[in-house]
Amino acid sequence: MQDYAEIATKLAIAFAGLWAMTRLLGKREIAQLTPFDFVSSLVLGDLVGNTIYDEQASFWKLLFALAFWAALSYAFEKIMEFGKPFRRRLEGKPELLIVDGEIDLAAMKRNSMEFEELRMMLRQRDVFSVSEVAYAIYETNGSLSVLRKSAYEEVSRSDLHLDSPKAVLSRSLVEKGVVQPQALAAIGRDETWLSRELQALGFADIRTVALAEWTEEGKLEAIPSVRKSC
Repeated sequence: MQDYAEIATKLAIAFAGLWAMTRLLGKREIAQLTPFDFVSSLVLGDLVGNTIYDEQASFWKLLFALAFWAALSYAFEKIMEFGKPFRRRLEGKPELLIVDGEIDLAAMKRNSMEFEELRMMLRQRDVFSVSEVAYAIYETNGSLSVLRKSAYEEVSRSDLHLDSPKAVLSRSLVEKGVVQPQALAAIGRDETWLSRELQALGFADIRTVALAEWTEEGKLEAIPSVRKSC
């Protein structure tokens, strides 16, 4: 019975300590956590869990661990406030993945991002076609900020008194200069048709196409990769 009472007391101390740390260090949504914040939370949880169930760890050791970790975290936050260049090196900086409608394949490679992951993150922002995007910024917390092209600003068809055709999902026909045969077959087209359509859009070499999509409107949209400056 004494063991249960000791665990309950430690849990109460840990609960109070974690609440105090949250109030002291400020609250953030999970999506706002930096990689360092995430790792720090894991370490803190492991630290508290091990201390609670370690019979040789006293209440004072638990309090000391919480207080010392809070002091380290608070000091780190204050140092980061006055050391912005160091903070940028530690936490990284936002990356432009799409620049003025062109996809930066080098930036995607640096961030280990594939097109399917990019498309998923765009869908989470209610953007179902990459061709609608003017700028996409990969933030340091792992989220994606999107600025649509002006032609794709949200206006409902009912506002313009237009018919509403059936919505269909867009498909990637070319990714990083490589044709996607399954996607072509799904829309009933072949590579000859694709080559002809890309040439009509100004792409003589398919390797210069970062992404080619069959859009919801039943049109082919092609996005070049960012051209290297000399």
